[in-house]
Amino acid sequence: MTSPAPADPAAESSGDPAEPAARPAPARRTGGGRQVLAVLGSAAAVGALGFLGALLAFFIGNGHTPEVFMQLTGHFALAGFFAAALLAISNAAGALRTWFLALISGFAAAVLAAILATTVTVLATGRGISGELFLFVVGSLVSLNLVFVLLVTFGELWLAPFVARAIQSYQPERTPRRIALVRIPASNLADGELTHLERLPVDQAKADEQWDNYCATLVAEGWETVEIDAAPELADSVFVEDTVVLFEDLAVITSPGAVSRRGEIEGVERSVRDLPGLELARIEAPGTLEGGDVLKVGRTVYVGASSRTNAEGIRQLRALLEGRGYTVVAVPVTRALHLKSAVTALPDGTVIGHPELVDAPSLFPRFLPVPEREGVAVVLVSDDTLLMSAAAPRTAELLSGLGYRVLTVDISEFEKLEGCVTCLSVRVR
Repeated sequence: MTSPAPADPAAESSGDPAEPAARPAPARRTGGGRQVLAVLGSAAAVGALGFLGALLAFFIGNGHTPEVFMQLTGHFALAGFFAAALLAISNAAGALRTWFLALISGFAAAVLAAILATTVTVLATGRGISGELFLFVVGSLVSLNLVFVLLVTFGELWLAPFVARAIQSYQPERTPRRIALVRIPASNLADGELTHLERLPVDQAKADEQWDNYCATLVAEGWETVEIDAAPELADSVFVEDTVVLFEDLAVITSPGAVSRRGEIEGVERSVRDLPGLELARIEAPGTLEGGDVLKVGRTVYVGASSRTNAEGIRQLRALLEGRGYTVVAVPVTRALHLKSAVTALPDGTVIGHPELVDAPSLFPRFLPVPEREGVAVVLVSDDTLLMSAAAPRTAELLSGLGYRVLTVDISEFEKLEGCVTCLSVRVR
C-alpha cells in the first residue's frame, strides 16, 4: 500500500510517465531468448562478413573472373560457418564485454576456422594428411585466407558488438493494450498496515463504492479492468501496485517488506501469468521491495529505500534490469511510506511532490512542488489525461494549467490507509 504516486504511461505497475512502449534489450541480465539471439546473430554476421568479403576480394583481385566464385565459394562458406560457430561460443562466454577480448577471440576464431576449412577442402580432393598438407594449411593463413582472417578479426571487434546491441535494443511494434489489474477491497480493509498516519475509522461500504467508481473511471477512459482473485482476509490486498512492477515485457513479482502482505503475491502472480507476452522474475528474500517504491521516469528507475524496500531488494532489481536500458537510482525515503507516497511524475518527466514528504528533491532533474499532500499521485490514463485524488483541488488546478486534462476520484477511505490512485491498480499497456 502506498500513498501518492506518479502518472502511469502504459506498461507499468505504477503511475509513471510515458516511456517507449517496446522492450529494449535482453531478458534478465541480458539473458533469455533475446540474449541467445544476440549471441548467434553477432557471430553469424561476422562469419558472413568473412565469407562474402574474402570471396569478393579474390573476385576483384583476379580481374573480376566469375570462375573465382565457383572455385572458392565452398571453401570460404565453410570457413565462415566455422568462424560463426566458434564466435558464438566465445560471445556467449562474454567476449564482447571488452574490446581486447573481442580482438583476441576474433583472431583466434578466424585462424582456427581458416585452418579447419582449408584442411577439409584439401582432404576433399583426395589428398591424405602429410607434412606437405600441414605446411600448405599454415601458409594459407598469409595467402589464401589472409583477407578472411583480417575480416573476421575486425568484424568481431566492430561489427559483432553493433549487431548484438541492435538485437538487444530492437523495439518491435506491439499490439496496443490497456489493461488495469485491480483487486476488490478485503473485508478487513480497516485493519491494513499503517506507518506514518494515525488510525482512523474506515467505512467499508464507502470504500467499496469508491473502488467501484475508481474502476469505472478507468473503464470510461478505455481501460479493460481485470480482477485478481479476491483475498478477503488480506487487509492491504486492494493496494495491488505493491506486488508487481512491470518493465515493458518483464513483470517483477515483488517481496513485500510488510510480512502481513506476503500472502498477496500468489494470486497476483497467477493473474500476471495469464497476460500474454510477459516474462516473470521475482525479488527473493532477504530482499524486500514494494511497487510503491518504484517510480519510472523514461529509462530512469527511481527506487525508494524505505521501511518496505531494503538495499538487497534494490540490488536485485538493478541486476534484473541490467542490459534492458534502464538506470536504477536509489532514493532515501524516511518521511513517507513509499517513494510514490512523496513523489510521482508527469508525462514529460517532471517529478511532482509535496516538499514536506521528499527527502532529497535534488535527485530529480526537474522537480515541481504541489500544494497538497494528496496531490502527489497521478495516473496517466491517456496521452494528456491524469487521474488523481479529489482531495487535492489546488493541485488539480495547477496541473490543469499545465495543459493536462485532469480527472478526480474520491478515495478518502483508502487515503486513511496511506493509499492513493496509483496503488489501486497495475496498468499494463
